Amino acid sequence: METRELRYFVAVAEELNFGRAADRLGIAQPPLSRAIAQLEHRLGVELLTRTSRRVSLTGAGEVLLEEGRAILGAVAAAERRTRATAADRPSLVLAAKAGSSGEVLAKLLDAYANEPGAVPVELLLCESNTHVPLLDGRADVALLHEPYDPTTGLDVEVLTTEGQVAVMQAAHPLAGRSQVRVADVSALPELARWPRRDGTYPDGAGAEVRNLTQLFQLIELGRAVAVLPEVTRNGLAEGLVAVPIADAPQVTTVIAWPPHSRSRALADLVRVATGFS
Repeated sequence: METRELRYFVAVAEELNFGRAADRLGIAQPPLSRAIAQLEHRLGVELLTRTSRRVSLTGAGEVLLEEGRAILGAVAAAERRTRATAADRPSLVLAAKAGSSGEVLAKLLDAYANEPGAVPVELLLCESNTHVPLLDGRADVALLHEPYDPTTGLDVEVLTTEGQVAVMQAAHPLAGRSQVRVADVSALPELARWPRRDGTYPDGAGAEVRNLTQLFQLIELGRAVAVLPEVTRNGLAEGLVAVPIADAPQVTTVIAWPPHSRSRALADLVRVATGFS
């Protein structure tokens, strides 16, 4: 297989839509469809199940998606690190969700900067509803949050574990409770909805949100309630409250990196992160 074919397949497998994948790749849809069909023919397996309404991955397609991401990530990372070395500018790219892990991120950057031989760390901040670009080579390491962020195929070390809270206006009927349950929050018509991986939203009457800035503005206006990690209660705007959700799953913050990495700087960063967590 060529990296071009893998790039085409990964785009289709992630979008689960040939039109969106073609737009993402900057090519027309017919040659993209032909390239995927040729790849399937050469491998002798069906990678995608196509109907008039939807595209889905087969078991073989799921395997190639995972392997393809790792391969493309390794290639992209090798190119980036090679150029950085040639320019005598070694560095690490650390990805994180904007508005998340602020305290952990600040502590990590400060502690690592004091390490002998520390290299510059570039921050890649991503939208809350997107997947952190770790396997495509744009980042060397990332702060992720299980169970919301997938960590399959990555090496991880646990940093912190916390509960979840429902964030709402102080005037909300549930705001005076010492705790609520998942069923209480799920039944709220104003529960905010985040997009799925394919860009569609779950059914419901709640506002459709794409980032934390938009979300908190809606909460302040009384138009939304959101389920967020417990750390969110720190620094809430006046008029908002965070009520613990007793039976919600724990949120685990991890530092994650591709298993093929052999960077000494990355190893030092991970060691520092696990040292103060």
